Amino acid sequence: MTSTPRPEFEATYLIETPFALEQAANVLAGEQSSGTFVQVAGETADLRARSRATVTAIRELGTVHTPSLPNAFLERRQIGGPYKRAEITVRFPIDNVGANLPTLAATVAGNIYDLGEMTGVKLMTLTLPPEYVRQFDAPRHGVQGTRLLTGCTSGPIVGTIVKPNVGMSPHDTARVVDELCTAGVDFIKDDEVMANPPHSPLHERVAAVMAVINRHAERTGRKVMYAFNISDDLDAMRRHADLIEKAGGTCVMASLNWCGYAAIQSLRRTTALALHGHRNGMAMMSRHPLLGMDFQAYQVLWRLAGVDQLHVNGLAGKFYESDDSVVASARACLQPLAGDDAVMPVFSSGQWAGTVPPTFAAVKSDDLIFLSGGGILGHPDGAAAGVQSIRDAWRAAGEGVPLPVYAETRPALAHALAFYG
Repeated sequence: MTSTPRPEFEATYLIETPFALEQAANVLAGEQSSGTFVQVAGETADLRARSRATVTAIRELGTVHTPSLPNAFLERRQIGGPYKRAEITVRFPIDNVGANLPTLAATVAGNIYDLGEMTGVKLMTLTLPPEYVRQFDAPRHGVQGTRLLTGCTSGPIVGTIVKPNVGMSPHDTARVVDELCTAGVDFIKDDEVMANPPHSPLHERVAAVMAVINRHAERTGRKVMYAFNISDDLDAMRRHADLIEKAGGTCVMASLNWCGYAAIQSLRRTTALALHGHRNGMAMMSRHPLLGMDFQAYQVLWRLAGVDQLHVNGLAGKFYESDDSVVASARACLQPLAGDDAVMPVFSSGQWAGTVPPTFAAVKSDDLIFLSGGGILGHPDGAAAGVQSIRDAWRAAGEGVPLPVYAETRPALAHALAFYG
């Protein structure tokens, strides 16, 4: 009788080790499934067949003579280099995890970082069968829902961040929002460090800001999306989301890494608002080439939690990340996992009209939120000209016209190029 293949998901890792690559890879697979550092009586052949993760591929990438990470385990045993690098593929039984997001994360990205056999390990990709993905919470709104809520049926969603980041009263924030709504933005968000401080209690800020947004909506027929930062404990986030929904808001923001998978899942299940996922802190997982987690795997896990919009940084921005990495992140967000479940990539950090053409050329899509703080609020002719310069730049990129040529008859763009360029 032929046995039915067990349902599995797949992860790839970049590893560095002084041991034989096959040995190190199997240590990782065993540690993250049914094994430990020594064979135990309960790990029978039948149990291993059902529960043991398996290494299905090893691609050697060369050697180095200096370890990427310190390792007291190796020092105690006086084991040195050379240190071999490889990309390995590991397949895990779905029955080990079930539809349990924190345990899925612990399985693919838990004790792998503590393994003594490794001087470097990074989760690179996570590939899940569609039928498994469907057991989790999909983004409620995603790309098309975000467009529907903002009234932007085509083109990028142009937005900005309230500046200064912190320090303003609710009244001051509402004044800035009024200026931005008048300027023609589609989207506004709180900064990640601005949530519910004593100088600007969230309930007061919501009331002041939504009064402005609702007034503009009555006048224009289109409601600007404001992502209120509700990062807090789960009970508080639920209360805040209810408050925002009752005030007519359409979006909430959370600092994903600090709120956690389970909290975001629970929030997704209890609010109809769009979830704007801020990834602040993600660089501690991704910045080192031999430690942590690549964005591809990162965004898979947060999409399972139900996030609708996810930050990817920006091209030629103010952060460390390369343009190629930013583009790969945006494309990963737009790649379906199990049908119509793409999330809206959010470009930010040092973005202005001049970063539009390379963004459009690389992503080849306008399904994105393009956040520009200083590029809008710092425009020499004011915020409205800042917004116009970005829209002009997108039209130029779409038509294949160089910005300086397009700017000849568009003063907002011309002044942006002269001021920022």
